[in-house]
Amino acid sequence: MHSSDEVDPDDYPLRNRNRTTNTGRTRGGRRSSEQPDRTRGGRLTEEERDLLTALREEPPASGLPEDADRWSTWDTGERGPLPRPSWLVTELAAVDQELGVLKTGKEADVELIRRSVPGTARECLLAAKRYRAPDHRRFHRDAEYLEGRRMRKSRENRAMSVRSSFGRGLLAEQWAVAEFRVLGELRSAGIPVPYPVQRVGTEVLLEFVGDADGSPAPRLAELRPTPDVLEDLWIQTLSALFGLAEQGLTHGDLSCYNVLVHNGEIVLIDLPQAVDVVANPSGARYLERDVRNITDWFRSRGLPEDRIDLPEVSRSLSQAARLLPR
Repeated sequence: MHSSDEVDPDDYPLRNRNRTTNTGRTRGGRRSSEQPDRTRGGRLTEEERDLLTALREEPPASGLPEDADRWSTWDTGERGPLPRPSWLVTELAAVDQELGVLKTGKEADVELIRRSVPGTARECLLAAKRYRAPDHRRFHRDAEYLEGRRMRKSRENRAMSVRSSFGRGLLAEQWAVAEFRVLGELRSAGIPVPYPVQRVGTEVLLEFVGDADGSPAPRLAELRPTPDVLEDLWIQTLSALFGLAEQGLTHGDLSCYNVLVHNGEIVLIDLPQAVDVVANPSGARYLERDVRNITDWFRSRGLPEDRIDLPEVSRSLSQAARLLPR
């Protein structure tokens, strides 16, 4: 870490939760363990899983406002990259209220949440993406996208490859981990994606892309833009694709259904399957498919053919991703 990097001391709440006092006991009164801290970035450790399970199973905390569903989870799990946006509510006194379903998908459901500090005007809207238990998902091509990704332990890799009960659980969480990680990287690189607020287990909280009244931004598929607007959206989309390629990535499932348009600006969503085009043996194929899918939509909306050169766009993106020499 560079000396100029901003450090948030609250970024390690689980690590500090059981810090011992000078009496030799934890703050909660239990005798402390002599085992070293085994926390690590990315997935939750077994200790953190147990803590999260306990938090979910305990009865509602006293004093929770009547219209709230839970206290803010800001003090658990991973948090998004610095600098954090000013609109984000980070106060631990905040509460979360579920406002309804925004979207159901193949691997997850997305719900709208209002996070607010009771008695104040501080609030923000978040999209809670909750990955389903493995047996309830409708996405069954994990292996194609996971090529090139490896977890640290060979036991975990074997469990996922044979789809054991343990392995299916790891797969569900790996999608959440993957999306949270890639969104953080892309956001830091200036690529138009929602800000990844935090991740706890298989729940990823994201910036809500839409209006203050909870109306979500339309998908690209819903628009009938004028020629000038269509041209502008095409330029923005190409810029986003090149941004991904420069990070060595392609969306992996790009279409007019996972591009939002808010106040005239595009936002890429649904990136758990983002493909490392170099590490994944099918990376070039995924990149070409993404380009073909999105250019087909622009062509169907009337973008002139002289603005769409599919082979040239694919070649340039492959060069940006270092699949081809420049």
